[in-house]
Amino acid sequence: MNHSLALLIFALGLFMFSALVSLCLPKLEALAIRLSGSLTAIAGVVAIVAIWPVLIHAQVVSAQWAGPFAEFAHLTVRLDALAAFMVLVISLLATISAIYSIGYLQHYRGRGAWALGFFMNIFIASMIALVVVDNAFYFIVLFEAMSLSSYFLVIGEQDESSVSAGFLYFLIAHAGSVLIMLSFFLMYRGTGSLDFASFRQFHPGALQGSIIFLLAFFGFGAKAGMLPLHGWLPRAHPAAPSHASAMMSGVMVKIGIFGIIKVGIDLLGAQQAWWGVVVLAFGAVSSVLGVLYALAEHDIKRLLAYHTVENIGIILMGVGAGMIGMATHHPLLALIGLLGALYHTINHAVFKGLLFLGAGAVIEQVHTKNMEKMGGLAKRMPHTALAFLIGCMAIAALPPLNGFVSEWFTYQSLFSLALHHHMWLQLAGAIGIILLAITGALAAMCFVKVYGVSFCGRAKSEAAQNAHEEALSMRIAMGLLALLCIVLGLGAWKIAPVLTAVAAQLVHSSSTTIAAGSLAVMPGSHALTALNAPLLFVLLLALPLLPLIIASVLRQGRLGFRRRGDPWACGYGYEQEMAISAGGFAQPLRVFFSGLYQLRQTLDPSPILHRCLNAAQRGAAFIEPSFDNYLVMPVVRGTQRLSRVVQWIQFGDFRAYCLYVVAALLILLFAVML
Repeated sequence: MNHSLALLIFALGLFMFSALVSLCLPKLEALAIRLSGSLTAIAGVVAIVAIWPVLIHAQVVSAQWAGPFAEFAHLTVRLDALAAFMVLVISLLATISAIYSIGYLQHYRGRGAWALGFFMNIFIASMIALVVVDNAFYFIVLFEAMSLSSYFLVIGEQDESSVSAGFLYFLIAHAGSVLIMLSFFLMYRGTGSLDFASFRQFHPGALQGSIIFLLAFFGFGAKAGMLPLHGWLPRAHPAAPSHASAMMSGVMVKIGIFGIIKVGIDLLGAQQAWWGVVVLAFGAVSSVLGVLYALAEHDIKRLLAYHTVENIGIILMGVGAGMIGMATHHPLLALIGLLGALYHTINHAVFKGLLFLGAGAVIEQVHTKNMEKMGGLAKRMPHTALAFLIGCMAIAALPPLNGFVSEWFTYQSLFSLALHHHMWLQLAGAIGIILLAITGALAAMCFVKVYGVSFCGRAKSEAAQNAHEEALSMRIAMGLLALLCIVLGLGAWKIAPVLTAVAAQLVHSSSTTIAAGSLAVMPGSHALTALNAPLLFVLLLALPLLPLIIASVLRQGRLGFRRRGDPWACGYGYEQEMAISAGGFAQPLRVFFSGLYQLRQTLDPSPILHRCLNAAQRGAAFIEPSFDNYLVMPVVRGTQRLSRVVQWIQFGDFRAYCLYVVAALLILLFAVML
């Protein structure tokens, strides 16, 4: 067995052992938290070490075992560049979330912290195993294991809100699973095998291939949280504990992206250009509406959950552009599109994980998710505030942080698409550029609101006034993710070629059209598309420093001053209600885009699912007694009538019973003689 594969299996064993340790220590929760968190972090590091050679060299490692279901499904594992990249994303965030959990889960002692450790490790292990397995049967089994374990994380608070959110998540996740199974079943009928290797050799007709793709797209889209299948996401993610929210929002939704890439590109080869247009269109709508819905939120975790919808949309735009490039035989478009999607996948995992962990630290201090009751936290939680600020800048795509780099690649793919020789593809690219620009502007506005309302100004509640920094392990975890936001931005010239090799393996193309050198990345033409993130960083530092230097030189010794006390209120006495609020910040947009906000209820599938469930319950309530009334009870009543008829021969006299026996024997003798 290959060394990388053996080491990855060992990491999976460590995750399972960590889950077992947590499960066996319900009475010693403090010990369970420390052991489980430490073992999970070690397992994550081992998994990263395992896949590193495969990712760096874009190798393909595979193995096959008979398994317990060898009659119809072999246990086949394929560790290619895409799988290695997904293991890296999962393990990276899992490691840091495990460090965070050592301090964070102390708040859950006595409330099932040991169970959260158990389900978290099952959740992580099932995701890692899912992305490397190469058989449809085991893929579905692991997909269900991931969904079930994450369901128990969603209901971890064990209150009415979390149980309701978990139930909705359970419904939509399994509705998506049904669509995925149908797509796999159609490929199984065409190949007679459940191995993905056979699916790759399958060449369905245009209609059958489109049906397979659409089933998989909407099935995995439900897991990714794209519109209109997003209804579970803004309820389930806020309900879960914050380190679980980070994993679900930063990693689990990417399994949906992985599935779309797996089926649409790896298995079906992106046969038709309109598939990519569909993906691009759903991505564009998800990105704009996701950020608009986020702007209207006061609940900090719901706001971050809606931004997951937005960022999934951005990733889907890159995937769509890449699929169009493959279908129309434009390798540069395919490579840049997938590069943007893959880069934003890891970037989103990092900055969204950071924001959820930061939100968790804040919520544990102020005991509310409502931003209107926060304020002034930058003075009381400076380390958390600095890390959260970096996350806000990264998700708003401000240079030179990581969000800017991946969105820049996505822009480049859409610009390339807008130059396509087909007019309808040019139109798709142009519309995508406009919607991505709107998304970026609204995202920047949204996180100005989040940081300004939550961390700046005065404390808006007593809890905010008394807030302080959380445990050291939580601050270390946030610091690591903040550092990664910087590294993934400044180090783009080193990281982009690695991810380009992953994309090149998917599209079976050379990656030489995207080069890196002299700290710059050049997709295509150097003169038009070169990006030098370190140079941007230096220029951005110089931009505010230069005026300060000039002002200090020309000040001529004048003393500076700083205004203290209440802010100026145009001559009126200042009141706390005059401070900017989350609702007031977003009010103009709520009025301007009121029609789009109404779509939130129109497009939300959860009411339909609830009505279907209620109808099923009413149907079951009608059918179940009908079975008794029309089948069981007539038999019972007939038996009772027969018993009443037979009762008249029961005299209770022993001589009468002897007479019955003699009569029966005579009747039998007569029947034999005949």
